[in-house]
Amino acid sequence: MTAVMMILGIVVFVIGLLVSIAWHELGHLSTAKLFGIRVPQYMVGFGPTIWSRHKGETEYGIKAIPAGGYIRMIGMFPPGEDGRITARSTSPWRSMIEDARSAAYEELKPGDETRLFYTRKPWKRVIVMFAGPFMNLVLAVALFLTVLMGFGIQQQTTTVSSVSPCVIAQTEKRDTCKKSDAASPAQAAGLKPGDKIVAFAGVRTKDWNRLSDLIRVSAGKDVPIVVDRKGHEVDLHAKIATNMVPKKDSSGAYVQGEYVKAGFLGFGAATGVVKQDFGDSVTWMGDRVGDAVHSIASLPAKVPGLWNAAFDGAPRAPDSPMGVVGAARVGGEIFTLDIPPTQQLAMALMLVAGFNLSLFLFNMLPLLPLDGGHIAGALWEALRRHLARVLRRPDPGPFDVAKLMPVAYVVAGIFICFTVLVLIADVVNPVRIT
Repeated sequence: MTAVMMILGIVVFVIGLLVSIAWHELGHLSTAKLFGIRVPQYMVGFGPTIWSRHKGETEYGIKAIPAGGYIRMIGMFPPGEDGRITARSTSPWRSMIEDARSAAYEELKPGDETRLFYTRKPWKRVIVMFAGPFMNLVLAVALFLTVLMGFGIQQQTTTVSSVSPCVIAQTEKRDTCKKSDAASPAQAAGLKPGDKIVAFAGVRTKDWNRLSDLIRVSAGKDVPIVVDRKGHEVDLHAKIATNMVPKKDSSGAYVQGEYVKAGFLGFGAATGVVKQDFGDSVTWMGDRVGDAVHSIASLPAKVPGLWNAAFDGAPRAPDSPMGVVGAARVGGEIFTLDIPPTQQLAMALMLVAGFNLSLFLFNMLPLLPLDGGHIAGALWEALRRHLARVLRRPDPGPFDVAKLMPVAYVVAGIFICFTVLVLIADVVNPVRIT
């Protein structure tokens, strides 16, 4: 049964991956057609074509390897000295192959002279290239909101799971009380496991982070506490102790290895699935964007760890970069967890949402052959044409992004090497969630 659920989880992730790719390319396709650019091909996947159909002037299809997708647009770069217009795709892999072989171009058809990508105004080209990543962002936000507001997420609650018998500095590596340790304020106040704290120091709250902050700023104070005990509200009082407790960052997460002096009540908070309101969901997503940006910026620093995990048997870090294979494996493991099916589905949707957020941020890097590189080229063209008008100089014409292809080759080469390294690590030493 576990193997069946593992396969089911992998299939769910692959479907989510294909939908994400198709959704991304739909952004490019729809805006290109909106601005009259001819699009001969729209494909999901790479490699041999397993299905395709022509509709109008565009061939729509699915290829065998679900590792990306592309559309082909006529005249993505200005013509060369021979006057020919080369077709380029939105896929970094496809672009590299087409350039390397110097053979993937299309002759202009009658009427195409007015339907070339490079002839469109820079702002239109920006929209066409931005539309793909933007679609991933839209999908990520929709999935995140669905999970956060519809399913809820596992987090600490204001319900008491355990009561500490004494005050022990959390910097100390012990769990047992000494005779010299003072009784914890929670025990002295009469808190019991199962109590739900509904008000602290006169402030009613259902949020654990809010309650934690209230406790921390109340060191030395005698505060009233209201708990829900088996459906009845009970009034308690506690003299809040001062203790060394883990430091919290701006998002409420604990900072590993750092401690501060703050108020201490002395109970363990139970965890549970809690639905978020819209405001909390937006805050949570903002934190995830920050985490994702930091992860992308720190990718070079993680290469040695990946190498050691892949070839030296070193432990794989929990925050290690994962590729499609690793993410699919995690998707499979999600469906083997001993949690309710609704939470399995919620975790799977979170995985796909995170994948889409990463696609958005990665594609926005201003480097060819990524979408962000073409956006940067269009913006540079707009800037220099504007400066030419201001300075009353001749129009410099379209910026030839093709001149940056040597940089694109280097970027693509680095990306291929990194992808292969991640693939090897995902196969021989995968990230596991169980």
